[in-house]
Amino acid sequence: MMRRDEVLQTLAKHRTNELVLTTMSVAQEWPAYSKSEFDFNALGTGMGHLPDMGLGLAVACPDRKVLILNGDGSMLMNLGVLVSIANTAPRNLILFVFENEIYEVTGGQPIPGCGRANFAAMAKGAGFPHTFEFAELSAFGKELPSILKLDGPVFVTVKAGPSGKPLSTKALPVKAAARALRDALTQVRR
Repeated sequence: MMRRDEVLQTLAKHRTNELVLTTMSVAQEWPAYSKSEFDFNALGTGMGHLPDMGLGLAVACPDRKVLILNGDGSMLMNLGVLVSIANTAPRNLILFVFENEIYEVTGGQPIPGCGRANFAAMAKGAGFPHTFEFAELSAFGKELPSILKLDGPVFVTVKAGPSGKPLSTKALPVKAAARALRDALTQVRR
């Protein structure tokens, strides 16, 4: 299994001007690899609802890719959004699910279906035209540039365990982060 920090570092190397939405453990590490005004850290929001927000942003900003970096525990809390995303079919949305099989931020409890749930199969069944699963960093790094160019929606499972580093709890309050993202998007449109 890969480590989350390796996956995030690889993603940051290939990232250009995409909106990147993060939550839970990923949100606590992504700022070490990216300081873009187009990052939105949703650490303090409702668990499971980052894909909802990403879908809204993908529809509102059709000329910009939206990358959603979600956890497996968060994905389980809102599986219905997979059908909504597939039905809306935003060409600019890529949903990454970091599968570590635990609720890491609440103490490491196993998620339901641990070792049996297949998120890529669920996304495929919901109607995503492109689904991927990665457990090896070299394969992920090789395929990522092509994945980022695909018309979405795209679903990517990365089997990535904890990085083994302390997680940061520093984050802008959600309202301030939302205002900052709105301001960045507004500046681009002017």
